[in-house]
Amino acid sequence: MPTWNSRGLRGSTLEDMLNRTNEKYLENHLGLIQKIPTPITPINIDKETRHITLAYFDQKSTVDYIGVVQGVPVCFDAKECNTDTFPLQNIHEHQVRFMQEFEHQDGIAFILIFFTSRNEFYYLPFKELIRFWERGQNGGRKSFRYDELSPEYILPEVPGVLVPYLNGLQRDLESR
Repeated sequence: MPTWNSRGLRGSTLEDMLNRTNEKYLENHLGLIQKIPTPITPINIDKETRHITLAYFDQKSTVDYIGVVQGVPVCFDAKECNTDTFPLQNIHEHQVRFMQEFEHQDGIAFILIFFTSRNEFYYLPFKELIRFWERGQNGGRKSFRYDELSPEYILPEVPGVLVPYLNGLQRDLESR
């Protein structure tokens, strides 16, 4: 079992915040978003507690969340960053491909980034992600800086909503 300071629990607070936000959106009939579990194969199971003590990942996961917001299919991944530079290695090629295909099918794909040192949430539209991704693939910088991001996608605080990503989604839709 991962301890409180292990790498295995990174992002669990962000995940909890997003799960609570998604519950709020569902309660208000704004959207139906589900967390996609990462498929695993158990190797060892404690017979007394029936807890998995050792497992491996079956396959590469796609994104963290998928669903629909008022008729609009959405998928997104959630990441934390404790500096003003976000390394693209935190996003995997298979995730970018999945998001690209999702967009090709008229869905909306994005990344939610929690800049922990700033205590800010950022909605990164797929069109911006792919621009940074292709720059890295073509020999350029393999990260992007906070100051390269569009301030209009910094998510404002909304009373009663922990991660108000629908504000970013609305801007994304308006820019298409």
